[in-house]
Amino acid sequence: MPTVVITGASAGIGRATARLYGRRGADVVLVARGKGGLEAAADEIAALGGRPLVQTADVSDPAQVEAVAEAAEKEFGPIDVWINCAFSSVFASFEEITPEEYKRITEVTYLGFVNGTRAALKRMLPRDRGTIVQVGSALGERSIPLQSGYCGAKHAINGFTSALRVELLHRGSNVHVTVAQMPAVNTPQFDWVRDRLSRHPMPVPPIYQPEVAARGVAYAADHPRRKQYYVGATTVATIWANRLAPALLDRYLARTGFDSQQTDRVPPSDLSNLFEPADRERADDQGAHGSFDESSHARSWQEILVRHPAATALGTGAAVLGAASAIRRLASSRA
Repeated sequence: MPTVVITGASAGIGRATARLYGRRGADVVLVARGKGGLEAAADEIAALGGRPLVQTADVSDPAQVEAVAEAAEKEFGPIDVWINCAFSSVFASFEEITPEEYKRITEVTYLGFVNGTRAALKRMLPRDRGTIVQVGSALGERSIPLQSGYCGAKHAINGFTSALRVELLHRGSNVHVTVAQMPAVNTPQFDWVRDRLSRHPMPVPPIYQPEVAARGVAYAADHPRRKQYYVGATTVATIWANRLAPALLDRYLARTGFDSQQTDRVPPSDLSNLFEPADRERADDQGAHGSFDESSHARSWQEILVRHPAATALGTGAAVLGAASAIRRLASSRA
């Protein structure tokens, strides 16, 4: 069975991905700061047939990430798959985010991926095998308001990973790195992210369940030769709309991007996991899902199409046409 390391495994996409590998009977190394979420995830994996290893670590610290890699190989042997998924953010306008907060977002959400990739490559390159999956976002290509720190970090991940991929190709390495670009996902981040909004933060609809994202991550790990995978039709449509009409999309998001990320339905929370974990104790475990189960999709047609090359092309074409149609509607409404 493969040995899989997952950062950000205590909640959200990382937690759902850990469960998926648990069902496969894999050896799963669970990495996050919050011990409560990690311990609950470990129990789930063991019950599903996998073997868990809990590793509390802050991915912004390269020494702690290196220690995770050492512990993983000591316990389970060579690492086959390393999945970078940990992140942190602040929902606020740029001028409301302090320099310390911005630094923290960047250290976790961008440099955490760099640190994880470095620790994985240190072991994979000498063996000439292994796979690294970066859990990206449509916001790594199309930024939105109120998330400048997160969007900047996701853009940086794309640039860093593209450069690394070319270096691996140059040396003819059998180590692969790919990106799984995500849509809006119903994760606990919207309940424990730091925010300075007038209302409670929410993902921009349509929203997908973490299991959809986890299947996309696992598929990317199983087929890592492609540069990137899009998870969810909205990811494809968003990226192509940005490529076709970025200025028009800017104006549209300036009008709609603030309200679409806020809701009155969920009461405000005093949790914040920016500098300290919000799930220190077992009772604090948040699981994989957030507060938007009733409005989240458990399936995605694009998720099915991506498994078949011909269907993928058709699906991408349909998404591009959909993006073009949306752009025409936006232009008409603006006029």
